[in-house]
Amino acid sequence: MARLRLRISMSLDGFVAGPRQSVENPLGIGGMRLHEWVFPLAVWRAMHGLEGGEVNASARVVEEALANIGATVMGRNMFGGHPGPWDREKPWKGWWGDNPPFHHPVFVLTHHAREPLEAEGGTTFSFVTGGIEAALDLAMRAARGRDVSLAGGAQVARQYLVAGLVDEMEINLAPTLLGSGERLFEGVGDDLHGLQLVQTVTAPKVTHLKFVRR
Repeated sequence: MARLRLRISMSLDGFVAGPRQSVENPLGIGGMRLHEWVFPLAVWRAMHGLEGGEVNASARVVEEALANIGATVMGRNMFGGHPGPWDREKPWKGWWGDNPPFHHPVFVLTHHAREPLEAEGGTTFSFVTGGIEAALDLAMRAARGRDVSLAGGAQVARQYLVAGLVDEMEINLAPTLLGSGERLFEGVGDDLHGLQLVQTVTAPKVTHLKFVRR
């Protein structure tokens, strides 16, 4: 059965993005530190058309996270750009350039309708105004039996967690403090909504915690 899989990096004090996120600083102040562990990996570099790189305990975790993904769901903030209605003259096309690293359908949750955006490499961004269940239904159909990746950001991830729709969650815990910003678990209660820890992997600059639905 196809699963909804959340993968996200988090600081020791629970933040998945730093303060003052903007077009110029999409991860907020200090937010880039959450992902320093992945940038040197050969598997990450290959996704972005780069050669070389490291192979360590994180490499297998990333490879498993990318396996069997047929579609992605993300929030408007992760897709990025300005708040409010889309600029029709200069529509925002995401952070990833002409050839985003997804190579499959991506469904962006938003309050503002927009025509689908086709990019190179098989990525098409579709903009969904009907809520989290509508976006998941579309993604599951598009994935054709494969799993769906829940890419974040924090607000969308919280909604899916509280609704009990996340089947697998991987927290990449980075040994850094951000002090403020966007918390993943803000307001979700004092339980894991049916998820339980099944695997812990330690690697350079990160600890990977994997949870699955009971």
